[in-house]
Amino acid sequence: MTPRRIVLLGSTGSIGRSTLDVVRRHPGRFEVIALAAHSNDELLVEQYQQFRPEYVCLVDANRSRLLAERLKGKPVKVLSGEAEMIQLAGLADVNLVVNAVVGAAGLRASLAAVKSGKHLALANKESLVTGGPLFGPLMKNNEGRILPIDSEHSAIWQALACGKADEVRSIILTASGGPFRNYPLDRFAEITSKQALAHPTWKMGPKITIDSATMVNKGLEIIEATTLFSLPTEKVKVVIHPQSIIHSMVEFIDSSIIAQLSNPDMRLPITYALFWPERVESDYGQLDFDTLALLTFEKPDFDRFPALELAYSVAKTGGTAPAALNAANEVAVDAFLKGSVRFTEITDIIEDAVAKIPVVSDPKLDDILQADGQARKIAGERVGQSTCC
Repeated sequence: MTPRRIVLLGSTGSIGRSTLDVVRRHPGRFEVIALAAHSNDELLVEQYQQFRPEYVCLVDANRSRLLAERLKGKPVKVLSGEAEMIQLAGLADVNLVVNAVVGAAGLRASLAAVKSGKHLALANKESLVTGGPLFGPLMKNNEGRILPIDSEHSAIWQALACGKADEVRSIILTASGGPFRNYPLDRFAEITSKQALAHPTWKMGPKITIDSATMVNKGLEIIEATTLFSLPTEKVKVVIHPQSIIHSMVEFIDSSIIAQLSNPDMRLPITYALFWPERVESDYGQLDFDTLALLTFEKPDFDRFPALELAYSVAKTGGTAPAALNAANEVAVDAFLKGSVRFTEITDIIEDAVAKIPVVSDPKLDDILQADGQARKIAGERVGQSTCC
């Protein structure tokens, strides 16, 4: 069998490392053509030594120079900067691009992959959140296809195979509720980054972990799902499921509900995307029903997690509004991790930016990038005015 030639963007992050673990466990099935990361030159060197790609890239120019020195004399092309990372997404003779970049920086790379007709295994939910309106026309005009890696969207993708598009009544995104599901609401303003980074079921990068704690992450998934599965916001529901065993569900018009279950392990949805349409033997996330004691469900608390209600509103508005939400959130989360704003201010900062930026309903890329930039400016000013801590 001819190995699949892959490009991995975000190789040193949590999803990137898990992806390479899957590749490592299936020798001969993949050929890693390119690896790209933001600034972790030490880990990227280790990854190069194991997988011997033709290209490596660091977005951080200073770290890229160090990378070039460390790989001097090796048969590899060392690239630098976001523009050259994006070029990797469109390389000829590549079957699959895995986009595990964190944040809105992944949008252009996703567009480049789809434009060039690649299959795009997508962990960068911000691509569809910010650039959702741009992907529909691209998908119609070429052979590119998006294969979701997020555990929730992978679960929906798998469950949808049980019926036709016009037979779907709703999709149900599950959420763990994060570390503050039962935390006293009157103490939310005191929450520290250390507390917020202690997710009860998943091990993720810091930005995504904070998003889970505020439930902004679930809000982004709502917006992503409307684009990925061509569904109106009204058909996307959320239920709190603390055990994180059911990763999401699809309800069909006959009231049947199809769910995908496993123990939390991101390598399972990664494997499904990398090998699609084939399923392969694996024990990632394997369940033992002899020891599985309890599955519970709760309605989401919008008072506790106002970002979720805001995301529903933004999803209905569409256009450039999701780009503004995502950009303001990135600024607010970074400020919270640095101790510059309180946990409760994150949603306030997002709401302020979304409210102040006019919405372009049928945006082009420039409109989306402009909304992104405006939101970052407004959020940055709000962070600077904070009297936190």
